[in-house]
Amino acid sequence: MFSYEREFIRAQTDSDGFWLDQAKQLDWFHAPTVAMQPDRLGIERWFSDGVMNTCWLALDYHCEQGRGERTALIYDSPLTATKQRFTYLQLRDQVALVAGMLASLGVKKGDRVVIYMPMVPEAVMAMLACARLGAIHSVVFGGFAPNELAIRIEDAKPKVVLTASCGLEVNKVIGYKPLVDRAILESRYKPAKVVVLQRKEKPCDIHPQRDIDWHQAIAKALPHACVPVLATDPLYILYTSGTTGKPKGVVRDNGGHAVALKYSMTAVYNQPQDGVFWAASDVGWVVGHSYIVYGPLIHGCTTLLYEGKPVKTPDPGAFWRVCAEHQVTILFSAPTAFRAIKKEDPQGHYIQPYDLSALNSIFMAGERLDPATYEWVSSMTNKRVVDHWWQTETGWAIASNPLGIEELPVKPGSATQPMPGFNVEILNEQGVAVTSHVQGYVALKRPLPPGCLPTIWGNHERFEAGYLQQFPGYYVSGDGGYRDEQGYLFIMGRMDDVINVAGHRLSTGEMEAILGEHNAVAECAVVGVHDELKGQLPLGLVVLKDSMALDDAQLEQELISRVRDTIGPLACFKRAIVVKRLPKTRSGKILRRSIRQIADGEEYAIPSTIDDPTSLDELAMQLTHTQSK
Repeated sequence: MFSYEREFIRAQTDSDGFWLDQAKQLDWFHAPTVAMQPDRLGIERWFSDGVMNTCWLALDYHCEQGRGERTALIYDSPLTATKQRFTYLQLRDQVALVAGMLASLGVKKGDRVVIYMPMVPEAVMAMLACARLGAIHSVVFGGFAPNELAIRIEDAKPKVVLTASCGLEVNKVIGYKPLVDRAILESRYKPAKVVVLQRKEKPCDIHPQRDIDWHQAIAKALPHACVPVLATDPLYILYTSGTTGKPKGVVRDNGGHAVALKYSMTAVYNQPQDGVFWAASDVGWVVGHSYIVYGPLIHGCTTLLYEGKPVKTPDPGAFWRVCAEHQVTILFSAPTAFRAIKKEDPQGHYIQPYDLSALNSIFMAGERLDPATYEWVSSMTNKRVVDHWWQTETGWAIASNPLGIEELPVKPGSATQPMPGFNVEILNEQGVAVTSHVQGYVALKRPLPPGCLPTIWGNHERFEAGYLQQFPGYYVSGDGGYRDEQGYLFIMGRMDDVINVAGHRLSTGEMEAILGEHNAVAECAVVGVHDELKGQLPLGLVVLKDSMALDDAQLEQELISRVRDTIGPLACFKRAIVVKRLPKTRSGKILRRSIRQIADGEEYAIPSTIDDPTSLDELAMQLTHTQSK
């Protein structure tokens, strides 16, 4: 057997032994003797007799091993023209003071702390300080609307909120403090204290009874030691949008999380300890939790925190500048970031000035990596490009090319094979496994491996109903896809993005892949719109590369022909509209549901996660104008 096959089979047939071996890679206060053990609710809990501290693993352990002078964190902010480096010793000492500050405010093990901050080093310190105390942090993406922040405050009931006076966007400063004040006013639960990091770009007023200045509090703080916690104690709550309107608080345990991330840094990313890992995400998202903060630091390498965009800070060479300047080994971002770069620099001119010799691989996740984007990045950079698939709920990759185990052949459009520990099956609507090349529900056979959510904060029934009840014995991912005859996994998008055209179930993801292969198309989206005769019809929206000037009618006919030739006339693909931009979330996901509502003439709400609220209104005006012609 090859290395990947051998490791995958062992994780299936000797799960306890496999994961206990991985747990030995960490420095436990009391090493676990039990791997997976169901709790009284039947949920798999990992390493239940293990005692540890995640902050110890991320910082103190490396200092104790004599690696304290190694760079732990690089901060690069083109928005403020600031660059900083922190060694493991420096970061540990700062985190210990932040933990001491929180302890002086009454925060202790099990208490919650909401972190609503921009991409600054203090945000990383805040997360690690909570972990140091055994407190549970809940990071809310800076700039979220006050009502959304209020909902999260009500659900988590934090003792303290940590925030900053402002956050920065391209040519824009967003005052955070007024948003926090409004959220607390709206919330039925009132946190005892709000600690405010004043930024010179936009200082704010301080509430005299409730608010505390970050720098003044740190100046008075005493360093705090790591508090031992059980492996099954929560490390954090991360809210993800829910279908009922109330966000779901995904809970992450300390022990399984640390074991899974340590394993993934080698098995998935093949990251050297003396290298630089850059997840170009935000600490408000799961990628930021797993691979800006915890994964790289537990692994003992250098992590990079970037306050900027892939374009316009100042140009589409931003990513390549950062990689070259800081000798980045692994770059990880969403496909939408590279589509934005491709749109503004289709010929790759901004790549050429930079030496990317240190860069081993480019990883993408967050949305389906269409073959056209894969081919563009691969050809322009001459680097290995890896599509991998995971979710907020799992915390690490369900499927990937396992570079640290065995590099497998690449199939564009596929996330390659399931990682050891994940038993992936494709099920039909009756919950029966289907054969290769048949699309269905992508489900994970239980038990889930370490690192995955054990519950939803304060609402286990919602966890059961949302993930486990549809197909007993399985976790339902909500994504649709198929596996080929070699077991390669192809994720085609959310199951609600499958459209029904005259009784034929068709994947919009497949159509998007076809549109994206056109030389003029930078990015695209396909949604199903209502049709009286056929139920639904596909509508394509395409954004052109900046250098392209084509006749819209000619382009539409070319795209229609491509879909017809590949899928066939049953797709009924007859409309492809050129738009200026696609509405997206801050993490880069295209808001297909909102687009569908606009196209159907329905009322649409502006989601809390949207990157630019004006993009939906702009699209609505453009579609109305197009349809009236």
